[in-house]
Amino acid sequence: MIRVLLVDDDALVRAGLRLILGGAPDIDVLPGDPSDGAAGVAAAREHRPDVILMDIRMPGTDGIEATKMLVGKPDSPHVIVLTTFDSDDLIVQALRAGASGFLLKDTPPERLVAAVRSVVAGEPILSPSVTRQLVEKVTGGNTSGYAAARDRLSALTARELEVAELIGSGLSNADIARRLYMSVPTVKAHVSRVLTKLDADNRVQVAILVHDAQQG
Repeated sequence: MIRVLLVDDDALVRAGLRLILGGAPDIDVLPGDPSDGAAGVAAAREHRPDVILMDIRMPGTDGIEATKMLVGKPDSPHVIVLTTFDSDDLIVQALRAGASGFLLKDTPPERLVAAVRSVVAGEPILSPSVTRQLVEKVTGGNTSGYAAARDRLSALTARELEVAELIGSGLSNADIARRLYMSVPTVKAHVSRVLTKLDADNRVQVAILVHDAQQG
């Protein structure tokens, strides 16, 4: 069973998430329903979830600070941040804090369940549509980083560059595997090398580099 903790200050959101996830046979939604980051951290340390669905905007300790407190320690949970389009800047901060990805609060139920399963399998979740909007917002149409981005991407092999460009399109590992006729483990190995060579912390940073490199 995948143990999931819900951290959100909106009781209706928590109830909806619990209803959706509770219907999956392999997911166990943990008790507590913490409504702020500090309570979420305490609940995580008590219940040791595999995945936390974490709201970003909460009173007191927000989702970013809570993620920093939880991620990077032995057996730390995977954190998926929940957001709306108006909090794009905070998404970047959350990913830098170690979140495994982000979802919109109106994500269809089947994708929400799939996202929980994917992060447990080691695949970060980045919605293609949100990734594109996020990259556009972060770069602001600025082309000044073109040369630097192209220089960093030149460290990749031809195949790694293909993988990086598909990451930039918001594709999952499974989608990349189908597109490039590879196995998922092979794609994961390429993604790991891309992150290492580009000194990137997450897939969004790769997407931003790809975006910058294409603006010249």
